[in-house]
Amino acid sequence: MTGKTAIVLFNLGGPDNLEAVEPFLFNLFNDPAIIGIPNPIRWMLAKFISSRRAPVAREIYKLIGGSSPLLENTRTQAEALSSVLNNNDGSGEFRCFISMRYWNPRSNETVAAVQSFEPDRIVLLPLYPQFSGTTSGSSIGDWHRAAKSAGLNAPTQTICCYPRDEGFVGAVADRVGKAIEKAGASGKPPRVLFSAHGLPQKIVDAGDPYQWQIEQSVEAVVSRLGLPDLDWQVCYQSRVGRLEWLRPYTEDALKTAGKEGVPVVVVPIAFTSEHSETLVELDIEYRELAEEAGVPDYIRVETVRADAVFIDGLVSAVTNVMAGSEELVSGEGGRICPPNCSRCAFAA
Repeated sequence: MTGKTAIVLFNLGGPDNLEAVEPFLFNLFNDPAIIGIPNPIRWMLAKFISSRRAPVAREIYKLIGGSSPLLENTRTQAEALSSVLNNNDGSGEFRCFISMRYWNPRSNETVAAVQSFEPDRIVLLPLYPQFSGTTSGSSIGDWHRAAKSAGLNAPTQTICCYPRDEGFVGAVADRVGKAIEKAGASGKPPRVLFSAHGLPQKIVDAGDPYQWQIEQSVEAVVSRLGLPDLDWQVCYQSRVGRLEWLRPYTEDALKTAGKEGVPVVVVPIAFTSEHSETLVELDIEYRELAEEAGVPDYIRVETVRADAVFIDGLVSAVTNVMAGSEELVSGEGGRICPPNCSRCAFAA
């Protein structure tokens, strides 16, 4: 397997300064995968929501230095992945590129960079282990739009999801195990809260596989831990607006733990990098809520970032997809979602 391979890593993106907060939010809410109404109504609604939410969001980013660390973290992951792939003898040249959905570098810019590289093949790899049309699906769709517009036609393969990948699961389990030991020092076993970014319930009801894949990741981590009588729960954070979102909510799970006097270990199971949802929402806001609720100990597990075990899992996913001819694969080869997930990547 020789030649030049471009690996395109997809992520959400985040503002790189306080002035970028409002346009970042506009890009987010103007995405039809987020607000599924036609233009110009969606455009106007996105302008309204972003202008209303920007002042609060700017205060959030001030707490972490005035910008999102997501791009820097993603660059570290890209460098680690590229290093391992290029150290595999006889496997050709690999170069990792980053494509952010809602802030720079976005698809058009990254397509141009990939074109300059003149790859023999392209592998699209979302840094979301669990597929949702609102995240990986939106990024992949926007990439194909930009590539078609620019005339980038190198053979392209896509890894849609890897919720049970051994590297991802192993890296998370290692962190959770250490946190459980630390939290249990008080003598009372902790409750492990696997907190995922929320999603409106209607999107899941329409067939999006996100919730099912989150549960698959959690069950794989719990199995990997192999701890008898482990107290654990899946919950969801970061909801906005008046819609019904996936339950139970993380804040409600924290309040329950407080009433029961149970220490908690909070695991950001849907994120592979640190950003505002982990550094502010989990580390500051939910920690304060837990203290007010009477939770005796609150430990937040770090994301996998460039953990060698996680990166090795991504390497295996890339080499496995390149060994075949399929344009779309999961981390396990074919479709893994049950039939009721009608908006699985394989059903598109």
